[in-house]
Amino acid sequence: MNIQNPDAERDYIPIADHALIGNLRTAALVSLDGSIESYCVPNFDSPSIFARILDKNKGGHFSITPTVPFTTKQNYLPSSNVLQTKFLNEKGVVSVTDFLPRQENGTSTRPLLFWLVRRVEVIRGTIPLRIECAPAFNYAQDPHDTNIVPDDTIPLQFSKQNKVVFTSRPAGTSPPGLGTGASPQSTSHSPLTLDLRFVSESLLDNVAVPEVSLETLDLSAKGHLGLAAKTELTLVEGQRLTFVLRIAPECKGDGGPGVDGEQAEMLGVNFEKLMASAHNMRPKDDPILTKELLEHLFVSTNSYWNAWIRKSTYQGSWKEAVHRSALALKLLIYEPTGTCSALKFGRLSLSARSFPSIGAIVASPTFSLPEYIGGTRNWDYRASWIRDSSFTLYALIRLGFTQEANAYMEFIFERLKNKNPDGSLQIMYTIHGGKDLEEKELLHLDGHKGSKPVRIGNGAADHVQLDIYGELMDCIYLGQKFGKPLSYDTWVLVRELVDFVVANYKEPDLSIWSVRVRQVCVEAKCQCPYHREVRGKERHFTYSKIMLWVAIDRGLRLADKRSLPCPHRLQWLAARDDLYEDIMQKAWNKDLQIFGQSYEETDVLDSSVLIMPLVFFMMPSDTRFVSTLKQILKTPERGGLTSNNLVYRYDVNKSDDGVGGEEGTFCLCTLWCVEALTRAGEFERPLLQRAVEMFEDFLLYLNHVGLCSEEISESGDALGNAVQGFTHVTLISAAYNLSRTLANQRST
Repeated sequence: MNIQNPDAERDYIPIADHALIGNLRTAALVSLDGSIESYCVPNFDSPSIFARILDKNKGGHFSITPTVPFTTKQNYLPSSNVLQTKFLNEKGVVSVTDFLPRQENGTSTRPLLFWLVRRVEVIRGTIPLRIECAPAFNYAQDPHDTNIVPDDTIPLQFSKQNKVVFTSRPAGTSPPGLGTGASPQSTSHSPLTLDLRFVSESLLDNVAVPEVSLETLDLSAKGHLGLAAKTELTLVEGQRLTFVLRIAPECKGDGGPGVDGEQAEMLGVNFEKLMASAHNMRPKDDPILTKELLEHLFVSTNSYWNAWIRKSTYQGSWKEAVHRSALALKLLIYEPTGTCSALKFGRLSLSARSFPSIGAIVASPTFSLPEYIGGTRNWDYRASWIRDSSFTLYALIRLGFTQEANAYMEFIFERLKNKNPDGSLQIMYTIHGGKDLEEKELLHLDGHKGSKPVRIGNGAADHVQLDIYGELMDCIYLGQKFGKPLSYDTWVLVRELVDFVVANYKEPDLSIWSVRVRQVCVEAKCQCPYHREVRGKERHFTYSKIMLWVAIDRGLRLADKRSLPCPHRLQWLAARDDLYEDIMQKAWNKDLQIFGQSYEETDVLDSSVLIMPLVFFMMPSDTRFVSTLKQILKTPERGGLTSNNLVYRYDVNKSDDGVGGEEGTFCLCTLWCVEALTRAGEFERPLLQRAVEMFEDFLLYLNHVGLCSEEISESGDALGNAVQGFTHVTLISAAYNLSRTLANQRST
C-alpha cells in the first residue's frame, strides 16, 4: 500500500510519481501526494515559481495534504488532461482536482485565463488538511513580499474573505521601507505578482460552507526568500474548497455588484442577472470569482480535452496507451494567442507580439531532471528541437491530428526564412522562434535527489547535428500527404535546404546523442565533475549519414510528387547514391557483422542505427540489418545493448561522450527496437513475437497515469525529464505499426 505519513520529513518524490497538467502555454507537475512540484509561468520556458522536484527545501511548492496518515490514488478523468488525486483514510476520502483552464472551443471571445485551479472536495467522512502555497520566484533566486489582503474579486456577500498576494523583488533588494540590503544581483526577469484566492461552497443542504483562515508561514530556515501562505482546516462530506493561483492582473475592476443576494431580493432584482452584469463590467481577464465560473471552467476544460482526443482516427490495439500518449504530446505544444489583444498581468504583458502565430513543440516541459540519480546528465528540454518536433508531428499525423501538423509546419517555414548565414538551421529554437538558449547552472539548487548541477537553457543549440535535416524533410514529406500543399515560395526554401545537405553530407558532426560543449572548460582543461561536457569530437556518425540520405530522398520524392522544379536533380541523385554506398562500406564492420556507431568506430554498437528500416533506408529483411538487430538484442555482458527487454543508447564505457557517469536504458531506443522487430518480423515470425513481448513489457514501465520519462534505471525507476515527448512519439509509432502488422498477419 502507498501509505503516506505526514508527520515524517518529506523527501523527494520519485520522478515517476508525478502527473502533468497544462494549458498549451505551460505545464505543471503534480505529485502523488498532492503537491505542485514544477511550474513555470506564464510559459514553458519562463522562470519557475515551484521547483520542489529540484530542491525539496527551497524550490517552492503548492501542497494540499491530509494531516493524518493516508493512502493515495491518482488518475486523469477519462479522455482528459484534468487530474484527480484522492487521499484515503479510514475516517474520510478527499478528492483534489487539478487543471489549467482551457476554452471548450476556439470561438470564445473571452481570453484564456492563466490560472492554476485546485478543487478540494470531501467524498466521504471527515478529513483534516493542510494547504501550503510557497512560491520561490525566478528559480528560487528572487525574494518576495507576502501580504494577506481583502479579496476584491468576489461577490459582496463574501467581502470579509481574504486573499494572499505574493510580489517578487529582484535578488539583493530589500522590502519597501527597510532600506538597501545586499548589492542587487543582475536579473533578466521582471518582478512578478501572484495572488491566491479561494471559493468555499457546500454541496449539501445541511452542511455549512467551510471557513478558511489564511496565515503566513515562515520557511526561511529551509532557504525560502519570502513568507509562504498556509491554512489548516477539517472538511466534512459535502464541503468543497477551490483555490485559484494566478498572475495578478495590473488593471483591477470593482469587487462586485455592490449588493448581496438578500439585498437584491428586497430590491426586486434578479441576483444572477446582477452578477452577470458585474462580470461584463470587469476586465475580461479578471472576472468575478464565483462557484458558477469555476464550474464552467472545469466543464469547459474537460470538454476541450474530450473533444480533441475524439478526433483521433486510431483503431488499433493498445488504444488506451496510444491516446494517453497523444494527450501527453498535446500538452507539449505551445499554442500562442495569435492576434488577441494584449493582456497585462502586473508588469508582464502577453500580447500578439509576445505570441506570434506559431506552433512550437517542447521536447519536455521540465528541466534538469537527472538521467542518472546523483549524476551530471541534467538538461533543460523546454525548447523546440527540430528532431523531436518532427517526430512528434509524424505521430500526431498518424492519429489524424493534421491541424497541429500545419501549425508546426508554419513554425518551421518561418525558421527557413531566417537560416544561418551558411544556410544551416539550428538544432533547436525557443518556443518563440528565437535562437538564444544560453545555458546556465543554478548552483544554489540541490538538484533532484542531489543530482547537480541544475541547468537552464541549452548549450547544445549551436551544435552541428546534421541528422535534423532528415527528420525535418521526412516530416515535410509526410505533411504533404495530409496537410496544406507547399507553395512555390516555400518549395524554394525547402529546395535550398536540400542543396545545403548535398553540399555538406560528407562533413562530420556530433549527431543525435551530442552533449554540451563548455568552451570555458575546454580552454581551462577543467576536470571538475560538474563540468566535464567537453567532448566536442565530431565524427561521421552512421545515424547522421542515414538521416542525410533521408533528407535528399524526401526532397526528390517531393519534387516528383508535386511536379516541382528541381534544377539540381542530378546532383541530388548522385549525392543520395553516394551516401548509400558510403554507409554500406564505411559503417559496416565485417568482423562483427554490425553497423557501427560511426565510420571511425565501427566496433561500437549504437541503437540509433535501428532507424534504418523505419525511414525506408534499408529493407528490414536485409541480412546486414538483421545481424545488427540481433546483436543489439544481446545483453551488455554479451556485447549487446538490451537488458530486461529495455535498450541502452550505447555502452558508455566504450563510447566516451565526455559527460561521465552512468545512465539508464533509453525509452526511445527500446521503442525503436520494437518497431524494428515488427518490420523484420514480417519476414521472420519469431522477431514479431519478440516485438510484442518487448512492447508489452515496456508498457509496464509507464507510470500510474500512463506517462513516460526519458530513461528507465536498472531497478525500473523513471529517470530524466518528464514528460518526455520523444518517448510518447515512439510509443505511438511502435503501437501503430505493430498493431497493423499483427492485423495483416491474422488476415493472411
